[in-house]
Amino acid sequence: MRLDTPLADRIRPHSIDDIVGQHHLLDKGRPLRNIIESGHIPNMVFYGPSGVGKTTLASYIAEKTNRSLRKLNGTTASTSDIKAIFEELNGFSGMNGILLYLDEIQYFNKKQQQTLLEYIENGSITLIASTTENPYFYVYGAILSRSTVFEFKPVEKDDVLKAVKRAYLTISDEMNIKINVPDEAANYIASACGGDVRKAMNAVELSVIAAKKENDTINITLDTVSQLTQKSSARYDREGDEHYDLLSAFQKSMRGSDPDAAVLYLARILEAGDLPSACRRLMVCACEDVGLAYPQIIPIVKAAVDAALMVGLPEARIPLADAVILVAQSPKSNSAYNAIAKASADVQAGKAYGFPRQLQNKHYDGADVKVKGQFYLYPHDYPDHWVNQQYLPDGVKDAVYYVPGENKNEQAFKGYWDNIKKKK
Repeated sequence: MRLDTPLADRIRPHSIDDIVGQHHLLDKGRPLRNIIESGHIPNMVFYGPSGVGKTTLASYIAEKTNRSLRKLNGTTASTSDIKAIFEELNGFSGMNGILLYLDEIQYFNKKQQQTLLEYIENGSITLIASTTENPYFYVYGAILSRSTVFEFKPVEKDDVLKAVKRAYLTISDEMNIKINVPDEAANYIASACGGDVRKAMNAVELSVIAAKKENDTINITLDTVSQLTQKSSARYDREGDEHYDLLSAFQKSMRGSDPDAAVLYLARILEAGDLPSACRRLMVCACEDVGLAYPQIIPIVKAAVDAALMVGLPEARIPLADAVILVAQSPKSNSAYNAIAKASADVQAGKAYGFPRQLQNKHYDGADVKVKGQFYLYPHDYPDHWVNQQYLPDGVKDAVYYVPGENKNEQAFKGYWDNIKKKK
């Protein structure tokens, strides 16, 4: 293989046991491994982030089953490219069947995906499609119903380290030169790639190019690899699943009162430069998950967000870290969130129409009103500034939307009003 071919392609394994990561799919006894070893390959969809072995496994399957492998990418392929592959079925290359690896299938429109159906249904072409996005949102339903979805996960550091060491050995053999790689440098690449083996391979190759050659030896240093991989761990696509997974983990960690996890996810969001998303989720969590258990937190967090937006990155991380830890450590209540959710449901269901007469902003009565007058009771004219009267519309007059949380703050208010209303 030519040396100008990407390293990730040059070291692709020829044994299933050499594929790093994805133990939940490829360890002995796992269903996907059993399927591959049987030689009867169904149509499949590989779902997961970039650089975790989807293309590698598809290539291995084609080699293992002696099928012709054809690759298309959804970002560039057209319907004519698909038809050109179909035309090969009657030729020499289609004798043992064709395995079509369609990368980034989410970029194929519905018509292009429909073009695949006839051929994958009759088995003349085996489709392995890959996507970094949730296939149940982006892949045409008819293709999904004829395929099995397998989820790929980021590769663990120890598995990436195996690939890093193998990559350095491969380059050493290709160049016929000794490469000295200290453990701390190899470990740094394995950690900093964010579970993306392809990124790790790129860092390995760049480190060899950038390193100094001394007496027929290339010495890789920690300083060199740290400069080449310093941004690799920021796996983040603002339009993709990774973006929403990270924001979800951030908010759920604050809600779950884990300040360590919350500040870690904050760091990952800010490392990717997404200050607006961090601020928005922080404000939402303060209102939704702390809420009335500590209502003073809302202006406090707002002040921290304002400060962060005013100073910008990198200093913005300081007030945001203060606020994130405060939210995580605060008592929690979602009573207000539940109240507005239940009220909204009644509004959407059409139950909460109209107003009690005494609440309307009217100074006259129409001919249809039998009993004239507004009859509004002004609470401040009564003891404790409260009087019993109907405020909810007739259709939901007995509804209860707000249920006080068990925290000290809400229970104190509940006790106050329970005491006043018992007097009446």
